[in-house]
Amino acid sequence: MAFLVGMSSSQWMKLLLENKFAIDPKYIPRALFLTMLSLRNSILKKKENKLYASEIEKTTVKDPVFILGHWRSGTTLIHNLMALDESFAYPNLFQVTHPHCFIMREKMVETAMASAQPQKRPMDNLKVTFNSPGEDESAIAVMCTRSPIIAKGFYRNKDLYESFCTFEKAKKKDKEKWEESFLWFLKKLTWRYNKPLILKSPLHTGRIALMLSLFPNAKFVHIHRNPFVVYQSTFNLYKTLFPGLCFQETESSDWTSDIIRNYKTMYEAYFSQRSMIPYGNLVDICFEEVEKNTLGQMKYIYEKLNLGDFERVRPAMENYTKSQKEYKKNKYAKLPENIFKEIAKQWHRSFVEWGYPIKYQPGADEHIGLPKKTVN
Repeated sequence: MAFLVGMSSSQWMKLLLENKFAIDPKYIPRALFLTMLSLRNSILKKKENKLYASEIEKTTVKDPVFILGHWRSGTTLIHNLMALDESFAYPNLFQVTHPHCFIMREKMVETAMASAQPQKRPMDNLKVTFNSPGEDESAIAVMCTRSPIIAKGFYRNKDLYESFCTFEKAKKKDKEKWEESFLWFLKKLTWRYNKPLILKSPLHTGRIALMLSLFPNAKFVHIHRNPFVVYQSTFNLYKTLFPGLCFQETESSDWTSDIIRNYKTMYEAYFSQRSMIPYGNLVDICFEEVEKNTLGQMKYIYEKLNLGDFERVRPAMENYTKSQKEYKKNKYAKLPENIFKEIAKQWHRSFVEWGYPIKYQPGADEHIGLPKKTVN
């Protein structure tokens, strides 16, 4: 439920109607609580728009830097590091969960959370606070529901919401609604900070054409990781997050096909659209190389995309890297043979593009060698 706590009452009612109020009995209290929150959000949204909407509407969004890559590929690490650069701004976790009213409430929340201890993300134990960088797609899901994220709550209608992964098969009105919400959210952030934005959403990986239609001079950082590990870590993400997000029961046996299908959809779009990006505006990096030499890879990003003198941000990134020394990654059992073969078949191009071996079935991350090549 947490990803919808900032939804307005009108949007929540539309979502319930779209799903024919199909809330499984055990989740009815969750839905009632969200209904109460949505009423408060609507009041705050109306007040915030009255105070700031006219100024926000006149705001011009500067060309962003988009961080691309499937979930569990290292996008959060790159986002956290680039967010340390004070010449950029980023949406934080409070803003992406409360996009309608964060301007009015952020000071109050900042004061209330000043003494709070960082929490650990359930899927990887990474420590976060309300001010940690967040995924902008979460805000758009709250604002217009035209997002695959909604499928995590209403799984039985997943075909509809998964069509918003690339929008290639979505209705025109749905795509327009997403664009309208996306631009409004970015305008609010730009009005708030008056800086270019660093944005991270794995779903943008399959939307390069859409992003370029909105921001022709945007820059892109794509990070890839061994696909077998991406699958294992994504399955763990589903296992740890689904129970807290859903309004309908799901079966873990369905998750494998979902993950394999959605990854393939995303990367078919990425591989077909990346050539649209102007020369010098895309850098492709390897997660395993980032682990070996984090600062070296960050310097490479800054030089490749002409983001300014890396030395001015090196100390902050170095301190952050040192602070993560005790972080321990999850370890996973070996994949069942049938799943291993299906991933190798369906994601074959990714293995070839980035030089990851297919013949070896990995267990934990540390047993996986580096790819034979890195595509830049």
